[in-house]
Amino acid sequence: MTDRIYLDWNATAALRPQARAATTAALDLAGNASSIHAEGRAARQLIERAREQVAALVGAEPKLVTFTAGGTEANNLALTPAIQVGDQKAPCDRLLISAIEHVSVRAGGQFAPEALEVIPVIGGGTVDCAALAERLAALAPRRVLVSVMLANNETGVVQPISEVAAAAHAAGALLHVDAVQGAGRIACDINELEADLLTISAHKLGGPKGAGALVRRNETLHLPHPLMRGGGQERGLRAGTENVAAIAGFGAAAEAARHDRQADAGRMTALRERLEKRLKAATPKAVIFGADAPRIPNTTLVAVPGMKAETAVIALDLAGFAVSSGAACSSGKVQPSHVLAAMGASPEMARGGVRISLGWTTTETEIDCFVDAWIKVAEALLKETRGLAA
Repeated sequence: MTDRIYLDWNATAALRPQARAATTAALDLAGNASSIHAEGRAARQLIERAREQVAALVGAEPKLVTFTAGGTEANNLALTPAIQVGDQKAPCDRLLISAIEHVSVRAGGQFAPEALEVIPVIGGGTVDCAALAERLAALAPRRVLVSVMLANNETGVVQPISEVAAAAHAAGALLHVDAVQGAGRIACDINELEADLLTISAHKLGGPKGAGALVRRNETLHLPHPLMRGGGQERGLRAGTENVAAIAGFGAAAEAARHDRQADAGRMTALRERLEKRLKAATPKAVIFGADAPRIPNTTLVAVPGMKAETAVIALDLAGFAVSSGAACSSGKVQPSHVLAAMGASPEMARGGVRISLGWTTTETEIDCFVDAWIKVAEALLKETRGLAA
């Protein structure tokens, strides 16, 4: 096979044509968006247009969208003890997160390590809302910030955000939602979710890398200590000359994702079901994590007993397929997936998760080619495992 097949859209999506066109056009502008001359105003117009497009994707007011360099920065900006609501200026002294959060949330942002607490998930991969409510009640009347993702980056499992929001707000807590994997794939309205803060990222929905946004639900919420200080850009929340080209591409991608979401979701759901049916038929012992829970339509995390993820990913790469391991890699050392461990998977299975994530250009032919390659890789690796055990 000479052509490669890309099935790692959760890591980064292909650049949408609309985003490419918007980014390229913006690169031809010379003006700084903070300048008051015509060239500066032209750059500013692109940023504000993108702000409207991103706001529309998540049902927010444009003025409440703060552009950042990506989802990680937006998460770090949101996770601060200094967060204020109205006249309430006492700092938050606890951050509660789910056990399956992205590493940028697990790091705790601007909270001290001892202020971070982890809420467990139930077997299907959704946050334990009863445990969250119990912990919030025990912490009362302290100020608490809760952070729970909209959809998990490994399993694709969609979290019960409305229920999380109800528990948080009943206890007087605030809610931040990392919606990086969900925005553009499922409904993601900040008001319907009742999230106080929402993080999204351009490159996950077909925009350029290097742009993200933190969205506030209303103006009463204030972040007094921005991470980036300087010229006062982004209404004082994120200093520094704006990346106009990336932001313009972000806006175009957000608009395209909003327009195409339902059609793309239906098509990708059918492709995912085709993929999983064939995977189970080819490797009957395969486990598809989160299969019984609501998931974003494009994501499959599968493991086969006796098959290591890192070996499978390398073999599939050599065969021409880009997929990823469910485990986090650091300095060449593959660790068991903290997501699968939190879901109660055995250490062997937590090391075996292979994530296949689809996109709007994925075809049935690509799915079928992948399964054919999967069969060959699984047979070879499982045979090797049996030989080592003999």
